[in-house]
Amino acid sequence: MNIQRWMSQQFFSFYITWGVFLPYWTGWMIYTKGITISQASLIMSLGLMIRGLSTLFAFPYLAEKLSSKTLVNAMAIGTFITILCYIPADSYSSLLAVTLLLNIFYPTLMPALDSAAGVLVQNKQLRDYGKSRSWGSIGFVAAGMILTFFTGALGDIVILWALILSTMIFMCLGFVKTPDILSQKPQAIQTDKAKVNLFSIKHIGLVLIIVILLQAAHASYYSYGYIYLLDINAPKYLIGLILNIAVIAEIIFFSIADTAFRKYSIGALLALAALGSTVRWGLIYAFPNVIMFCVAQTLHAFSFAMAHYAFMKYLVKNIPHSQIAKAQGIYSALALSWSTAVFTIFGGYLYEIEPRYAFIGMIICTVPALFLALIYRRLDH
Repeated sequence: MNIQRWMSQQFFSFYITWGVFLPYWTGWMIYTKGITISQASLIMSLGLMIRGLSTLFAFPYLAEKLSSKTLVNAMAIGTFITILCYIPADSYSSLLAVTLLLNIFYPTLMPALDSAAGVLVQNKQLRDYGKSRSWGSIGFVAAGMILTFFTGALGDIVILWALILSTMIFMCLGFVKTPDILSQKPQAIQTDKAKVNLFSIKHIGLVLIIVILLQAAHASYYSYGYIYLLDINAPKYLIGLILNIAVIAEIIFFSIADTAFRKYSIGALLALAALGSTVRWGLIYAFPNVIMFCVAQTLHAFSFAMAHYAFMKYLVKNIPHSQIAKAQGIYSALALSWSTAVFTIFGGYLYEIEPRYAFIGMIICTVPALFLALIYRRLDH
């Protein structure tokens, strides 16, 4: 089988579902279920906390007991069944209960797929991680563009059915032929050498702190980017396109990363990511206009994609197979969930004072990350 194509297909099909859920789900609950903005925000925030717990504890534990294929399939089935529960849910309490349950299953699919890709790269079966991951970003953009058309024509009710359909497709693809190594239980492929403590691995703590800071710096953009564009009088019909510039930059980066940045050290990649992130938020602060916001969007290739790629490169190079899931769980929980939640609150406080402050305030993460990345680069030589 063509493992490169298989991994690309997995990323593409999963991120189509994520491209429906992440941008649209809060609005779907508000406009089709009739709850208030504050209620929806609380539901999603509590879901984010459960997401952190599930990726930090449940995912690594299950990854030690189950093969990658079994784990992904089980989480996909759980996700699909839980999403179906949204159909009868028609009150705040029932929507909260279903969302909390969903965040036990659904977010674990992200580190599970990255862990599978890491195992395949380590075993020389996947040649180009970046190229496969770029198909995930393509799926995310495609979902948003297609769904925008259907919601305009048929209304927000389409969002639920789009998520059900896309999740069902992803679930079904999990039962096609899978690379043999991903069908093996972890115990069958671990060695005594691999059974080491994660935090005894060289520089793991420093690298995790850097990537947590770099991903946390996106909090204001994720939460307030849309309303900031409205505040600076961006044409409403172009906002979706402007926001997608970041994902397009991400796609381009991942598609060339394994070729263009193969010889770069992990420390150099992290330092470049921190520098690009600092410049990105600085530009938005210094030039509050639509054109400069669009220019800054291209730096998502550095602030997000390069940081994520650097962590994956560190994982493949330094983390034994038995510890990949645990490392991915910590990264997913702390970098992609909890830190974002904390800095969203900080960014919201700054936004109320002056919208631009919410973005420049993120350098409280990026500047320390830059110095730490330079220290790590020196230590790793």
